[in-house]
Amino acid sequence: MKRPKAKLVSIDGVDASAVIAAAKLVNVGRRRGGISHWDASGIFQDLGVADAAAGAPSARTLLLLYAADLAFRLRWEIRPALAAGRTVVAAPYVATAIAFGRAAGVPAGWLANLFRFAPPPGERRFVSAPRGAAARDGFVGFASERIGSANRHSRRQIVNGAATHLRDAARRRARR
Repeated sequence: MKRPKAKLVSIDGVDASAVIAAAKLVNVGRRRGGISHWDASGIFQDLGVADAAAGAPSARTLLLLYAADLAFRLRWEIRPALAAGRTVVAAPYVATAIAFGRAAGVPAGWLANLFRFAPPPGERRFVSAPRGAAARDGFVGFASERIGSANRHSRRQIVNGAATHLRDAARRRARR
């Protein structure tokens, strides 16, 4: 029996529970390389304990931190697993960060340039949040809570906007 070829699978969505559940399903029956979660570097954990005097970060600051965390994940988790012939799931990957950025009003060109370093996944999956999910965990929930009143959009607008951007991206992919 021929073993499945190693590849990078991206799972993107605003609800972390749905993203993780989908990521676990992808690895069933494959030679596992594991799941690469956001904040593998601990950048956001450190930011989460910063006191109020640090101020609210901007959406661009959070996206720069996400890119730094993704670079860490690529170097220490994703590329080594792929080199070893394993499938690795990035949960979430680039599309989630871009959707957050677009919902927060960051220009598409700036986002495309920021994530240019990330290799395209061999497979992309988009997951929707279950009805009534608040997206309190995961990158979108964390980031939309942190930017606070400095942003012109409310937390709910950002979460809903990110979900809309991800649905649109999934539709575009399905038409190809």
